[in-house]
Amino acid sequence: MYEDIMYFIKLNNKIFRATQIYLDKLLRKYDLSSGSYQYLFILNKNEGISQNKISKELGFDKAMSARTITKLIEVGYIVRLEDDTDSRAYKLFLSEKAKAVIPKILTEIHKLVELITADLSEQEKIITTESLKKILINLRELK
Repeated sequence: MYEDIMYFIKLNNKIFRATQIYLDKLLRKYDLSSGSYQYLFILNKNEGISQNKISKELGFDKAMSARTITKLIEVGYIVRLEDDTDSRAYKLFLSEKAKAVIPKILTEIHKLVELITADLSEQEKIITTESLKKILINLRELK
């Protein structure tokens, strides 16, 4: 039983790390990383939200988000504007550069998912996704 549990954790770690490495190589040409592209996707659905809301949505700490968002501003993917209702807060928006690159990134991520799930049936993909969702919910409840 102990070995099964350790193997489960080991598999999760290896899948996560291998995905990160692949995405880092893939996204390098866009000046992005496996940790930064997600910010663009959140803003693509919720332009004008605050840095804090993005941090909460992604589950990253505020300091990490601040560094990542600063880098995304520097490379021209995000525009930060002062919030009219709260001078201490800022709203974040995608630049035209980001809007142009998001579809390309999505296409490449879809290709990756197709490659890593190629040997799975549609039913297996659904079961795997649902199982991972349940695991994530359980982990979030631990906090």
